[in-house]
Amino acid sequence: MAFHYEYFNTLLPQLIGSKEGSVAPQIVPSAAFAYESAQEAEAIFSGEVAKPVYARMGNPTGGKLEAVLSKMEGGHGAVVTASGMGAVTMVLSAFCERDDRVLCIGGFFGGTYALMNETMPRFGIEPLFCDVDDFEEIKKILQDGVKIVLMESVGNPNLKLPDIRRIALLCNEYNTLLVVDNTLTPLVVQPFKMGADIVVYSTTKIISGHSAALGGAAVFRALKKEGEKLLDPKFSSIHPLLEKGEGAIMAILKKRAMRDLGMSANAFGSFLTLLGMETLTLRTKRINESVEKIATILHDNGIRVRHPSLEGHEHHLRYEALFEAGCGPLLTVECGTKERAFVFLNESKLLFQSANVGDNRTLGLHMASTIYRDFEALDRKILGITDGLVRISVGLESPVAIAEDIMAAWKTAMV
Repeated sequence: MAFHYEYFNTLLPQLIGSKEGSVAPQIVPSAAFAYESAQEAEAIFSGEVAKPVYARMGNPTGGKLEAVLSKMEGGHGAVVTASGMGAVTMVLSAFCERDDRVLCIGGFFGGTYALMNETMPRFGIEPLFCDVDDFEEIKKILQDGVKIVLMESVGNPNLKLPDIRRIALLCNEYNTLLVVDNTLTPLVVQPFKMGADIVVYSTTKIISGHSAALGGAAVFRALKKEGEKLLDPKFSSIHPLLEKGEGAIMAILKKRAMRDLGMSANAFGSFLTLLGMETLTLRTKRINESVEKIATILHDNGIRVRHPSLEGHEHHLRYEALFEAGCGPLLTVECGTKERAFVFLNESKLLFQSANVGDNRTLGLHMASTIYRDFEALDRKILGITDGLVRISVGLESPVAIAEDIMAAWKTAMV
């Protein structure tokens, strides 16, 4: 994978910096923009001239971030948002109507699960859930005509790995949009090459790395000249916007969601995200290598650790075949009870107890008492949340130091 990392190590700093004038990205904090003439205003609003309309629809700093994300991901374009949840909500609200159904495959971050299980039904959108390996059920639901399949590249925090390529083929067969949340695996998983239509991110996480900028993004492919699934009758409500050409998904996202719901990114957050992206490749390689080392050390020392790199994981072979560069910063430790989990976390000298993931620092959190505290017991069971589960997001520190700290805290907690 050396060529892979070296490509991005060169691409990102070169894209983000400027060789003329200000080297660092420029912040454009204005909420409003002036038009040279009435004719120009008309052309801007019609999309004939690519200049800012109003900051709710995007600003130049966000536009720079969109261009970098699109190039990095191999997409046709991107729309940045105020948060990762904003990106997911934007996609769903842009493509779905009342009485539509969305198939949610695999494990989900608590916020996404709550959005699908509680909020979307209030607007008449029905979620359907199934496991990553239940291909018969996936095919059956797709045959019934859902519009969107939503999945994470790796389950957070259950660490289940989907076969993205196989699911993408099924989505293509039944003209269903495949939306992949790639928050945990930028660079190491490339959903567009596997058949995804839209890739969403919480850029707050690994993309930024520094916990200083809340943000999200949806990266999209170009419309296809032949065999475009959006021409299926079930997408009839967006057909007028397809006349925009290859970049029509940009218009769909902005005109059918962002314009009216306002999940817009701010200029300063986009600027900080761009700064973080300059080192994204180095951080991604370091962290994915460290996670494997830590998981092995913990396993060999009798810690109840879960990660797909370990042979006992149900998707270990899939990890070796499809996730050769890693599956992100997460591993979990099972402490058995809430009380032991609390002792474990409080005894650690290195873990930052935080609800974030993908930070430059190593983070830890007890799942059941925080993010999933209001979830019903059945929902927690479906998502793999036990009373003693601790999620750990590995950072840039020495993997040996992290492992030793976890082992020392575990020893105290298990007394």
